Amino acid sequence: MQTVSSAETAIARPPVLGEKRVTLRGLTWDGYLQILDALPQSRAARLTYDQGTLEITMPLEDHEFSLRLIELFIRILVVELGMKIKTMGSTTMNREDLNRGSEPDCAYYIQHQPQVAGRKVNFATDPPPDLVVEVDITHTDIDKNRFYASLGVPEFWRYNGREWRIYHLQAGEYVEQSHSPTFGWVEKDDLYRFLEQAQQDEVEAELTLRAWAREKVAALRSEA
Repeated sequence: MQTVSSAETAIARPPVLGEKRVTLRGLTWDGYLQILDALPQSRAARLTYDQGTLEITMPLEDHEFSLRLIELFIRILVVELGMKIKTMGSTTMNREDLNRGSEPDCAYYIQHQPQVAGRKVNFATDPPPDLVVEVDITHTDIDKNRFYASLGVPEFWRYNGREWRIYHLQAGEYVEQSHSPTFGWVEKDDLYRFLEQAQQDEVEAELTLRAWAREKVAALRSEA
C-alpha cells in the first residue's frame, strides 16, 4: 500500500474547526448525572465528566468525517484479520468510584469480546473496552490520556485531524507507540493514506484498503 509520510500529512491540511465545546467546572457527580439524564438519548453532543469538570462536545463535519472513516478502518482490519469485535460506540462509561464518566467517540471490545458478547456491559464489574478512539480537532480541557488511563483502557487512539497517536497502557500510564498493539503490522501512514483517498472517493478508498489488508494477511500467513 502506497504511503504518505505523517510529516507531509501534517503540513498538508490547514487548521479546521472540528468541534464546539462547552465546559462547566465545580460540578458534583450528582449534578453531572442530572444533566446526563435531562438530555435526550438521540443527541449529537457527547459528555465527558472528569472529577468536577464537565465538557460537552458538539461534533462538526470534519470531526464526524474522520471518526466514521476511522471506525470503518478498524472494522475492515478486524474482519480481514478474522478477529471478533463488540462495538460500543459512544456508550456512556460511568465510574462513580473514580468520579469520572465518558461518552467516547467510539470504543471496542476485541481481545475481551468473548467476555461481553451477547449481553449488556457493566462498566463497574466488566473490563474496560480494549480500544477507545477520540477525535479532538479543537482544544479540549480534559486530559484524555490521564482520563482513559485511570479507567484502565489498554489502547487509546487520538486523532487531531492531522496526526494519529497510539497509546498503550503500561504500569497505569500511557506510552506512545509507533504501531497499534492490536493491529501490530499496521503503520500510521496506512490510516493517513486511507483518509486521504476517502476525501475524494470513500468507496474506492474502502476497496483499496480491503484489497491491501487481504494481501498483507496472505503474505504474513505464507511466511508463518
